[in-house]
Amino acid sequence: MAASAAMAALQSSMTSLSLSSNSFLGQRLSPPSPLLSKSAENPCLIVMKLKRWERKKCKPNSLPILHKMHVKVGDTVKIISGHEKGKVGEIVRLFKHNSTVIVKDINLKTKHMKSREEGEPGQIIKIEGPIHSSNVMLYSKDQNVASRVGHKVLDNGKRVRYLIKTGEIIDSAENWKKLKEEDKKTEEVATT
Repeated sequence: MAASAAMAALQSSMTSLSLSSNSFLGQRLSPPSPLLSKSAENPCLIVMKLKRWERKKCKPNSLPILHKMHVKVGDTVKIISGHEKGKVGEIVRLFKHNSTVIVKDINLKTKHMKSREEGEPGQIIKIEGPIHSSNVMLYSKDQNVASRVGHKVLDNGKRVRYLIKTGEIIDSAENWKKLKEEDKKTEEVATT
């Protein structure tokens, strides 16, 4: 009899400790809506997994604030501050919610990986860490100069980015074709 009373008290205390259905760690959760089914058809890229203590700044409609950035994936940039200052590399990924970029083979961090299966050894690997976008500047390989970015409209009405110091257009059709071909190659490699 005492055991059943103790169980009932334990169950009631557990239900009082459970989180309410409309909040999770101070963030509002909305019930499932038809918009979620549309996003499943066109999945957006997950930009970065946040730590438990990190919070994205959100707009009133609960969507994250995405910062405008002067660089895009595939741009060649020069690091202008930090311990990697002076190095040149290509942007691999962008994280718009905190305005950071990952540059290929720059800002390498050591990561210790546990073994996933029994008998498999652990690993120590190097991964690229994010760099704030204000610490990178667009770079011209032809003239070996870093420059700020400007915007202008071409005769055909297309808006492009260009380097202010050299006048070199960054968003040319050839650059976009190269990026598209590289994306197709990586997708083919990933599927095989």
